[in-house]
Amino acid sequence: MFDSTIAAISTALQKGAISIIRVSGPQAIPIVQSVFSRDITQVPSHTIHYGFIRDEHSEIDEVLVSVFRAPKTYTREDIVEINCHGGPFITRKILTLILAHGAQLARPGEFTQRAFYHGRLDLSQAEAVQDMIDASNDTASQMALHGIRGSVRKLLEPLIEDILNIIAQIEVNIDYPEYEDIEQLTTNQLIPLADRWLNRIDNILARAQSGQLAKRGIDTILVGRPNVGKSSLLNALLEEDKAIVTDIAGTTRDLVEGQIHIGPAQFNLIDTAGLRQSDNKIEQIGIEKTQDKLKEAQLVILIFDGSHPLTQEDRQLLELTKDKQRLIVFNKEDLGKSEQEGIWISAKNKEIQPLLEAMRQLYEQDVLQEKPLLSNERQIGLLMQARQDMMHAREAMAMGVEPDLVEIDIQQAHDHLKEILGEVYRDDLLDTLFSKFCLGK
Repeated sequence: MFDSTIAAISTALQKGAISIIRVSGPQAIPIVQSVFSRDITQVPSHTIHYGFIRDEHSEIDEVLVSVFRAPKTYTREDIVEINCHGGPFITRKILTLILAHGAQLARPGEFTQRAFYHGRLDLSQAEAVQDMIDASNDTASQMALHGIRGSVRKLLEPLIEDILNIIAQIEVNIDYPEYEDIEQLTTNQLIPLADRWLNRIDNILARAQSGQLAKRGIDTILVGRPNVGKSSLLNALLEEDKAIVTDIAGTTRDLVEGQIHIGPAQFNLIDTAGLRQSDNKIEQIGIEKTQDKLKEAQLVILIFDGSHPLTQEDRQLLELTKDKQRLIVFNKEDLGKSEQEGIWISAKNKEIQPLLEAMRQLYEQDVLQEKPLLSNERQIGLLMQARQDMMHAREAMAMGVEPDLVEIDIQQAHDHLKEILGEVYRDDLLDTLFSKFCLGK
């Protein structure tokens, strides 16, 4: 399918110790040989060779050239990687030389796309490669590693096999109704099979959603009246002076954001304007932004001034956030502590360990525990479509529709599962997916 030889820079294009130019395709070895001072045409696979890259007139750089022969390579094509000195100028110059000798500039993700088309990776594994590059915390990187090892396929194959068994039973009854030794299939026999299958799908979707939360981070909003210490708490959590802190109420008028990692979880923190009635137009805009973010937040840290009794505004905030996942925090413990039930801290003195421990316990769940997870919205969406297909089939069976008439929905559920792995696909969708990859990957 791929007749061309492609090349791209596979490392960040900036000053550094080394850069890597990757070349893949049927002419990878001859093209690099044409600019390399050593003969690599007959060298064994997976070997490294010292020499110089040169053009017609002079030597350009001292390099190490790695040779990988098909099919035991990332793309299952011949691959050559040139390790040159880092720096945009020399890296681009060597890439230009490779292109001048017959290689084509690779599109973003084209190396991984070739690995997929050649059967080196299924689509879920290919997506996990990009997930590993994008990972911003331990949980995300571990999820990506599981995906690269084929965990999604292991998760889906039993579901696919169960669907195929259901389809096979239906089709045997359709094709051989006259055979007396074949048990006549009824919807009453199929409904329990569908119910068990749907139950397994629901369990997987529940875990997938929690995995996505851990992977992207937990959107966490700091909410409270003006001057209860939200900005001081944000600074204490981030261990830097990111938000302005004064004794003047209403200092924070826009959203201030940051990220922290507690155990396996990443928290995306948002400090907000204090919620109160205000005639100041700028402050009103900040309050509106706070209300919008509050609707989207997955965790609310509701902050009160522990040195004073709860006010009417505080009680309104308790009511406003009662349906949200929240932690109730009393700040300014250094000024005195009452019997109010909640998490007591002193943001001013950086004494916030009780809050950190509560956040850790709240989301300390082994979302990775050896059970594989779906890794992105595309996979979760297709699984939800497969579930919907089976629900349609199940509803039809409950109404007494004959098994052969519900087979279409069951077959669609099967196809949606196969689409997750890339065994059923549209070329235009794949092109869009791989175009989001890094250039050179």
